[in-house]
Amino acid sequence: MVTRRRFLRCTALGGAALLVGVRLDGRQALAADDVFVPNAFVRIAPDNTVTIIGKHLEMGQGSHTGLAVILAEELDADWSQVRVEPAPADAARYNNLRWGPVQGTGGSTGLAESWEQLRRAGATARAMLVEAAAREWGVPASDITVDRGVLSHAPSGRRATFGELASKAAALSPPSQVTLKDPKDFKLVGKRVPRLDGTAKTDGSAKFTMDFAEPGMLTALIARPPRFGATVKSFDAIGSRRVKGVTHVVQVPSGVAVVATSFWAARKGREALRVTWDENRAEKRGSDDLFAAYRALAGRPGRPARREGDVARALRSAAKVVEAVYEFPYLAHAPMEPLDAVVRIGADGCDLWAGSQIPTIDQQVVAGIVGLPPAKVRVHTLLAGGSFGRRATPNGDVAGEAAAVAKAIGADKPVKLVWTREDDIQGGRYRPLYVHRLRAGLDAQGNIVGWEHRIVGQSIAAGTPFEVMVKNGIDPTSVEGASTLPYAIPNITVELHTTSVGVPILWWRSVGSSHTAYSTETFLDELAYAAGRDPLEVRRALLARHPRHLATLNLAAEKAGWDQPLPAGRARGIAVHESFESVVAQVAEVSRRPDGLPKVERVVCAVDCGTAINPDVVRAQMEGGIGFGLAGALWSEITIVRGRVQQRNFDGYRPLRIEDMPAVEVHIVPSGAVPTSVGEPGVPPIAPAVANAFFHLSGLRVRRLPFARLAPAGTRTV
Repeated sequence: MVTRRRFLRCTALGGAALLVGVRLDGRQALAADDVFVPNAFVRIAPDNTVTIIGKHLEMGQGSHTGLAVILAEELDADWSQVRVEPAPADAARYNNLRWGPVQGTGGSTGLAESWEQLRRAGATARAMLVEAAAREWGVPASDITVDRGVLSHAPSGRRATFGELASKAAALSPPSQVTLKDPKDFKLVGKRVPRLDGTAKTDGSAKFTMDFAEPGMLTALIARPPRFGATVKSFDAIGSRRVKGVTHVVQVPSGVAVVATSFWAARKGREALRVTWDENRAEKRGSDDLFAAYRALAGRPGRPARREGDVARALRSAAKVVEAVYEFPYLAHAPMEPLDAVVRIGADGCDLWAGSQIPTIDQQVVAGIVGLPPAKVRVHTLLAGGSFGRRATPNGDVAGEAAAVAKAIGADKPVKLVWTREDDIQGGRYRPLYVHRLRAGLDAQGNIVGWEHRIVGQSIAAGTPFEVMVKNGIDPTSVEGASTLPYAIPNITVELHTTSVGVPILWWRSVGSSHTAYSTETFLDELAYAAGRDPLEVRRALLARHPRHLATLNLAAEKAGWDQPLPAGRARGIAVHESFESVVAQVAEVSRRPDGLPKVERVVCAVDCGTAINPDVVRAQMEGGIGFGLAGALWSEITIVRGRVQQRNFDGYRPLRIEDMPAVEVHIVPSGAVPTSVGEPGVPPIAPAVANAFFHLSGLRVRRLPFARLAPAGTRTV
């Protein structure tokens, strides 16, 4: 499947080469204080701590723990001695191997692309420690065993910790070849181990950008235009400057920044600011205008993303033709920690502190703004309080804004740029608005003989550095999950209309699959109903040539008791979808709330993600994905009226609340295959599974999300 993970692959570094023998400072020399640094990913200190360098951002998904497990497994470290610190911005050593010479986290690639690389890094370090012990003790290396951070020679009774051998191992050259463990010997991979960030996040000592402070630091908020595409015509800062604590009011490319000694002063100063906007080039259409235009486009042929057989002929000869139009609104990412970054421009370069999801882009953007070579921009990656795609911008918008403010005020002081929750909800970078039109034909026996799928929406990649993903006018993020539909249908076509709209958009957790899974899986249920067949049996028959999908589907159905009766007032629905190389099936059990909306009581989830590096993290990501997907399905919606976003905060843009979260059971398909993704694949199946259950319960088909639109006026609880 072609996704954003493959952007810039044409310039990728060859293979999954491990940069062994490279110090963290780029030199092949002994570490200070006898620290053992065999490669770019691990260092071992005399105090016996093992520090693993995490090249992927920790934003709540457990990447630091997963990366550490991979390397510590081959190193045979004891989990209690393992630490993780973020990698510096250095794409030569820490690039995402699936993206090319770019350092970044996204597309659920983190652990999957690091698997081989970090295993070899750990095995290399282990081999050097063993060789150091063999030379120290005068025994064959083959007689030495390693377990939980201790090297032992049974015949002589000699033992040593990693720390005790660190200085001696540091004097050795890395081996050119290492042998990786047989999976049957894994002690950490596949086991439940405590998350490395759990304690700090529990006791409050974990540092996010919002927590970060430097002496003399200023805080900046930006007044942005009320319509996307508008620019500053003029501004009056007299009122702002009267606010105690306000130090600067400066124009920057995205609006007017108010800078102050505290957040509250900056906020009050922004409220007192008067800006006149030039809206000549602003987007003034609203959601309803776009839906109407998109529906019209969906009635006409688009660019082909997939074409097999003769769909037109199959539909003409079908015994029955079923048609449905699905509509999906703009959606905000709304991470718990709003967007933020700190920049300081000094005499010796520039420092950026942020939960940077793509350090390479942020580094280059900041360098361009402040007029320095990228190497002079030092990126200090902090923890991020969620992202769901929002921090992975192709233009490094937040870091760039912070740099623009710091440059404009001209002071050698750190400047923290903060987006308020209102800035975030109204600031764009949404999951695009989409319309899908599907038609399918059934023969006299109820078999699907033709499938036509037309998709209308904006391209996320077009006009960005990710544009290399677009082939023959098709942005794969618009059609993924539809163009890769696994069902054995003899005649199928998928077409795309890419629209031009002034609303800024971005990938949202599970990207195209966030809408394609809903349209395909609910439409398949409609076809099963039209044919008078069980929706599970229909899927089983169509997936005969896809054993991963079939096994995952069967596991979910079995664990959910698909064939068992339910109490009155409840119904089940099922969906299965592949995204980011993982297959997830979910069965949702729903009842009905007093206002008529579905109440999701229970979700049974099965996932095939290859080797489950940490089953607890896999389960957590499935649970989190289900909650995230439910919010988008049941409640969340960005509506635009005459170019203005209507929602401002969580009162209008409702996330999932604790009382809405169902009981969730996660079952992992046993697998010895290489790891695949877990961060995003839990999202796509939940909305269609709920919709399918809701139809069996109520007889209502939900073709425009969110479900909350079904509630009668005055009864919906927000």
